[in-house]
Amino acid sequence: MWYNNILETIGDTPLVKLNKVTRHLQGTILAKIETTNPGNSIKDRMAVKMIEDAEKSGLLKPGGTIIEGTSGNTGMGLAMAAVVKGYRCIFTTTDKQSKEKIDALRAFGAEVIVCPTNVAPDDPRSYYAVSSRLAEEVPNAWKANQYDNPSNAQAHYEQTGPEIWEQTAGKITHLVVGVGTGGTISGAARYLREKNPHIKVWGIDTYGSVFKKYKETGILDKDEIYPYITEGIGEDFLPANVDFSVIDLFEKVTDKDAALMTRELARQEGIFAGNSAGSAVAGLLQLGHSLTKDDVVVVIFHDHGSRYMGKMYNEDWLRERGFLQDKKLTAQTILNKRGKQETVTADVQQSIMETFNMMKTLNISQIPITQQGMVISKVTESDILNALLENAALKSAPVETIASKSFPFVDLKTSIDKISTLIDKDNQAVLVEDTSGKINIITQYDIINAISEI
Repeated sequence: MWYNNILETIGDTPLVKLNKVTRHLQGTILAKIETTNPGNSIKDRMAVKMIEDAEKSGLLKPGGTIIEGTSGNTGMGLAMAAVVKGYRCIFTTTDKQSKEKIDALRAFGAEVIVCPTNVAPDDPRSYYAVSSRLAEEVPNAWKANQYDNPSNAQAHYEQTGPEIWEQTAGKITHLVVGVGTGGTISGAARYLREKNPHIKVWGIDTYGSVFKKYKETGILDKDEIYPYITEGIGEDFLPANVDFSVIDLFEKVTDKDAALMTRELARQEGIFAGNSAGSAVAGLLQLGHSLTKDDVVVVIFHDHGSRYMGKMYNEDWLRERGFLQDKKLTAQTILNKRGKQETVTADVQQSIMETFNMMKTLNISQIPITQQGMVISKVTESDILNALLENAALKSAPVETIASKSFPFVDLKTSIDKISTLIDKDNQAVLVEDTSGKINIITQYDIINAISEI
């Protein structure tokens, strides 16, 4: 058996039982792994549905241009379908989206315009507004408008909901979904509620988003809106695809809890999922006290972890935001283990021979070069040797004449992993400024010595 094109492989994604991260909860917790779609996200479903409905209605014509504001996954589905069907794509996105998502869109030949995150939806610079303007200006263009396009939710009514019902043999009691455009939760919930009106539907929101308060009070509170890191869920407006009538409640999850749970899914369950999956599971853990042993909970895992390598799966990124406090060695702990050590430097006007004699006396193989107390370059033993072999008369020349690019600077929180990647044949050390403003040098020897003491 074969498929006629990649779009025919969308859907029929597996349900996988979670065993460790949810071990303290009662009931059976199942993850709907949407990463097995060809575009590695659940958005493939609605992207193709929106295109096909637009074709049928005449809104999208042969050779046309698809325009959309997207956080990445919808764009991926649209771009993939556009390749198969012969359309051009122009996408707008925000500067908080991971580089991996943007690169993936461009890999499919899409044009991507990055817009600022911290502006109102109606600001002409917002990715919503820019996409709308392009839809008016570009000839033969169609804007998918995933937030308000009913084909979004309909895709999940026709596909995701029925799959979940069949895979659980109708035993599902709870549906847990991170809410962004609202299409997934609204479409799937509408189908499942028609099968069993007693199914509980829990929407996962993020701090900085308006959904939870609106559901509880009917008020769109602009004071609730502020920038957040979590990707793929939450909004600062009310998309038409969010059907609040089929959602029982919203639970907010912090950026930190979402990011750390995303990592735990890989480490404890072997599931390499995206940020919204971490949010959904963290939200479920916050709500899970009400579950019973007979409950069957389905949690949607929207997309793949490969789109977050520079963020949730990057320990330095997590540390910079205060999300990760672990025992892994950092520049600070390496310095603490080594103890006080004066950093020897050479002034730019010092002669090459004077610098060499200093290095020989102190038994060091590289030295930072300073100008008015600021490190501007470096010299190594091999730099001096190569220079003198070429021209012995250089002995009295200023050392700056043979100096090379300075050692990289890192901060005290930089992990040993990051430091190790910076030390290579061109850089045998890194520099770090301590809390007193003093410059310290960390060599490969210091790293090895620190590791051996663990």
